[in-house]
Amino acid sequence: MVSVSHSVAAQSDFHQFLAILSGGLNEHESQALSKAVEFAWEVYGEAKLGSGERIWSHALGMAVIIAGLKLDVESRMAAVLFAVPAQIENGIVRIEELFGKPAAHLVNGISRLNRLRPITKGFVAANIEAGEANPAEMKAQIEVLRKMLLAMVEDIRVVLLRLASRTQTLRYYADHPDELRTQVARETLELYSPLANRLGVWELKWELEDLSFRFLHPDIYKKIARMLDEKRLEREQFIVDAVARVRLELAEAGVNKAEIYGRPKHIYSIWNKMRKKGVEFSEVYDIRALRIIVDDLKDCYTALGIVHNLWSPISKEFDDYISNPKGNNYRSLHTAVRCPDGRSLEVQIRTTEMHKHAELGVAAHWRYKEGSKRTSEDDYDEKIAWLRQLLTWKDEVADSSDWVNHYKQAALDETLYVITPQGKVVDLPQGSTPVDFGYRVHTDLGHRCRGARVNGQLVPLNTPLETGQQVEIITAKVGGPSRDWLNPSLGYIHTKSARIKVRAWFANLALEETLAEGRTLIAKELQRAGQTSANLEELSHKLGFSRADDLFIAAARGELNQRQFQAVARGGDLLTETQLPDEVQTRPSKPVEGNQGILIVGVDKLLTQLARCCKPAPPDEIQGFITRGKGISIHRMDCPNFANLAALHPERVIETDWGQRTTGVFATDIVVDAHDRQGLLRDISEIFTREKLNVIGVNTQSKQGKAHMSFTVEVINLHQMQRTLTLIHEVEGVVGVRRA
Repeated sequence: MVSVSHSVAAQSDFHQFLAILSGGLNEHESQALSKAVEFAWEVYGEAKLGSGERIWSHALGMAVIIAGLKLDVESRMAAVLFAVPAQIENGIVRIEELFGKPAAHLVNGISRLNRLRPITKGFVAANIEAGEANPAEMKAQIEVLRKMLLAMVEDIRVVLLRLASRTQTLRYYADHPDELRTQVARETLELYSPLANRLGVWELKWELEDLSFRFLHPDIYKKIARMLDEKRLEREQFIVDAVARVRLELAEAGVNKAEIYGRPKHIYSIWNKMRKKGVEFSEVYDIRALRIIVDDLKDCYTALGIVHNLWSPISKEFDDYISNPKGNNYRSLHTAVRCPDGRSLEVQIRTTEMHKHAELGVAAHWRYKEGSKRTSEDDYDEKIAWLRQLLTWKDEVADSSDWVNHYKQAALDETLYVITPQGKVVDLPQGSTPVDFGYRVHTDLGHRCRGARVNGQLVPLNTPLETGQQVEIITAKVGGPSRDWLNPSLGYIHTKSARIKVRAWFANLALEETLAEGRTLIAKELQRAGQTSANLEELSHKLGFSRADDLFIAAARGELNQRQFQAVARGGDLLTETQLPDEVQTRPSKPVEGNQGILIVGVDKLLTQLARCCKPAPPDEIQGFITRGKGISIHRMDCPNFANLAALHPERVIETDWGQRTTGVFATDIVVDAHDRQGLLRDISEIFTREKLNVIGVNTQSKQGKAHMSFTVEVINLHQMQRTLTLIHEVEGVVGVRRA
């Protein structure tokens, strides 16, 4: 057990200590470890850590913990030598020369994590108060910080060494109270004990939590300790006796292959359950707990019967998650029993397969304990589960070299984690640059990015970032991105999101330039027509545009006929519709899709076109208007433009109707007003897809939480369009939908 020695400094028999430290090692490994201990003693002397603890004592305490975890000789040497790089020059090189590259590699990993310590310390301290105002954001940031700690190391043994170091620090503070210990305890509960939990290092988890809880809430800790009314060793003996009784009864029942183990619930866990469930101490029935793992389902219920026969079941404390699994497919039998002396005992019973699923699958123990639901980060969770599996596997193999090799190859995360100057952790894909970082923090920060400092040093903007670095963006007061950033060969941008934001900026810039050019052209045309005070919105509507910006864009792109504009600006009508035709075309119209099946009263086979201003579709009531050179323009009877034209030139109105059979599709405009939300455009587009409507034009605007959308779609008839309008109106957030 790790708890064999809580104070290495008190070891009087050095040889006895070395025997503890070398447990499970061969003679050659023990000699190498002894050599490392002697070297560390010479280097450290009386030097102390910031906590006040002697480095020598801390190193030996770490080593005892690592030995208790049954890690390899390189890990134990690294624990002893952890502070050598900070005490002598070229410490890593010296360790490699004397004790080999593997030990040097681990010590270097510890040094990297130690350099991160000021960041994590400041982060936790700064976010405690902020977390009270925004607990969700703080929780997310803490989670990212945990991942960053894991991503900083290539060898998971470094994480275990860091956990051992933190455990030894808390042990020191337990014997030497200091005002700093509350801050260290808070950091431990937020970062290190959850990591120990996730990696399944239960021996360290409970001690980290109990000591931290003791420092943060000493009164509550003492109260619960008194309520337990028994020493830890007594509680552990109770578990040993209970395991023996259950094993004997199972053997007599023919269940010989059963794994039975347990551990009394530690004080922090008891308090956490009382707090979360709002129950009294007397209602916490799993202060002492057993877990029984058997081969098959039948044996689960056999074991349950034996447990209920040995002790009295507590009412309403039995749950059959085998017959009724939890939502995450967690399966197990849970029961609580009362012993003759009045003490309660929780028992969990499951098969080996169920246990593997509970510990390593979607119902992983750490998810359950931390109250989290399964998220989309399955890859990360699977890596954690795999590492936990390795921790279990090491107890089953004689030669530890196999699992050590796997540890060395453990790539925990393909994400890198960097820190803002304010201490916020930002996650980015591997290969990201300062430009990606800027856009990840805020779009405007990315646009105005002109330089970057990494760990205080100026670097080029295409420099790949690494986990643990602090990144500061140097900005201009105004300005935008460089077009060079979009050149893949220059390596300024790695993430897709940053690339999209840069392209959007240039697209908006081009649009603004187009609008400015069009606005200038329209102003000149109005000045030429002597109509500088004309209402641009009304003028746009008369010309068939929904808004003035569309008019400006058409002018800039050369799509606006100047004669048409001049005629309308002076109060007239469209030029093409103000002049009588020289002759009515009697040749058959070309088969233009959507314009077939229109009957002109008195004349057969005239060239016809559907007016763009009102976009008629069957069975709309329609009328025709004779144009010059473009045949008959077909309008809806309620079209305002047609009303103006008919008032000015009633002689050119011609009676028109749809034929008995119309063919093709008809373009029509649909206007949607809605409360803006994420996914609104997607939901509406899905309706168009489901109704098999071809969308040929889209215009969306969002302002102050309101969305205004205009769609031009091709429909077969008015019935199809009406059905579509009804479906769109049922979309969440839509307040109005109409045909334009």
